[in-house]
Amino acid sequence: MHLVDTTLFYSPTSGGVRRYLNAKHAWYAAHGGDLRHSLLVPGRRTALVPGDVSTVAGPVVPGTFNYRLPLRPRRWTRLLEELEPDIIEAGDAFHPAWCALRVAQRSRIPAVAFFHSHLPRVITMRLGVAAGRVAGRYVRGLYGRFELVFAPSRVMCEYLRSLGLGNVALLPLGVDAAVFHPARRNTQLRARLGLAEETRLLIYAGRFSAEKNIKVLHEAFASLGPRYHLLQVGGSEHRRLTANITLLPYHRDSNALAGLIASSDALVHAGTSETFGLVVLEAMACGRPVVGVRAAAVAELVNDGVGVAAASAEPEVFARAIRDLYDRDLEALGRVARARVEARYSWDITLGKQLAFYASLTRKKRIAPEGWATATVRPSGEKVAVPAGPSSEWMSSAARLPGPGRHSTNRPSRPADTSSGPFG
Repeated sequence: MHLVDTTLFYSPTSGGVRRYLNAKHAWYAAHGGDLRHSLLVPGRRTALVPGDVSTVAGPVVPGTFNYRLPLRPRRWTRLLEELEPDIIEAGDAFHPAWCALRVAQRSRIPAVAFFHSHLPRVITMRLGVAAGRVAGRYVRGLYGRFELVFAPSRVMCEYLRSLGLGNVALLPLGVDAAVFHPARRNTQLRARLGLAEETRLLIYAGRFSAEKNIKVLHEAFASLGPRYHLLQVGGSEHRRLTANITLLPYHRDSNALAGLIASSDALVHAGTSETFGLVVLEAMACGRPVVGVRAAAVAELVNDGVGVAAASAEPEVFARAIRDLYDRDLEALGRVARARVEARYSWDITLGKQLAFYASLTRKKRIAPEGWATATVRPSGEKVAVPAGPSSEWMSSAARLPGPGRHSTNRPSRPADTSSGPFG
């Protein structure tokens, strides 16, 4: 089976989606056999590398984490076809998703999507409620065309189903617990940062975008004072932003990032729109407690057993949650956090479960006649989707046949294309 992942959310300095795709690629390479995995993502130049990372040339978008935006959907479609996938996973809601749908229909292979980013919520935050509702209708129209949509948290599954989508499956992400490990703790980190040994050091790692509520962190630490220090990792510079905030550049090396997290007292994350929160799991794997907000997917990961969940993303509320953390036994919280990751969130668990979904979908595509409804998934938690049976269109056409219907399992070169979206 040849799986192709395609998305715009992949750059040299991007966050959780890149780490998910890199971990997935390594996992498929390690398992070998008839499993092959390719990526098709933006890059500096166009290059087709089956079994590895293929790229579509596009300019860097200013003000982003080096994200590129290729503006030629036909080229994206052509490269997807040349990779000859058996199944395609689209990791965003933009033109790569529409290209994936087109190639999947032409080749009669399954196409699945992964709801990595809550586009309607982000648009609501930036453009208002009315624009967010329009984005919700767009997401429903797009994702309704896929065989299956993965969502990494229960709250995101519930949101997608509230749009009227039934083809949704829960698939939490995983973490490399060998890389993100308490043994990476370095007691010299405070000295390297020029901090006193007794300084309460907390870390944030990720994009500095509006939906991460970085301003909330800054205001919270301003009120906490010099006894507390925020190490903010993920930008492009190394400097002291304020008396108790230090900026560090993005760390592409996961081992280095794990070292910083493991060497801090705890991770802080004030975002309220996370679809999952992979960095939260990475901190827990490092044996570090987490201070988050009781909102979106973070609320499913952070509770009193592994840290403190603030009631809201107000600076004074978040500052109080940080103070409350230090009334607890940080090492005991960290041990519980690590054990939880080991039991529930390994990549073997996540990707093994995902592979079972893929296998189910490809089997149904191989045996189902054209028009057979293979993708309906009822809101049934984590259960693998089962065939819904023949669609009404297939039934009406089959009723006109003089005898038992026959079908070919060979892929046609160009069946009728009805997957056109806003990008042609």
